[in-house]
Amino acid sequence: QVQLVESGGGPVQAGGSLRLSCAVSGRTFSSYGMGWFRQAPGKEREFVATISWNGDYTYSADTVKGRFTISSDHAKSTVFLQMSSLKPEDTAVYYCAASRFGHSSMTQSYDYWGQGTQVTVSS
Repeated sequence: QVQLVESGGGPVQAGGSLRLSCAVSGRTFSSYGMGWFRQAPGKEREFVATISWNGDYTYSADTVKGRFTISSDHAKSTVFLQMSSLKPEDTAVYYCAASRFGHSSMTQSYDYWGQGTQVTVSS
């Protein structure tokens, strides 16, 4: 089984930056595609970014392109989400996820999920 633990969330003013981290354990890190999702109050969970098992491929949602960057550090078994130019609409609980099917933007593709970390962007 895979365990995922997010960290790095917190309050930030609009225009600011945060880096989220996802520590991966329990299985071979490179065997899975990784993704970041977020869920705001009263809304469905939505895709943010994904990265392939070998790190060669990344893809981000249109809402965050140019502002968010997904990356990984296999030596540290960690996936990151660097968030810049944050907007109030970025406020959500951010979840890290792992997929046996490799990179994907679809929630249903993911088998393992972290507990989430809160990001709150104030105006």
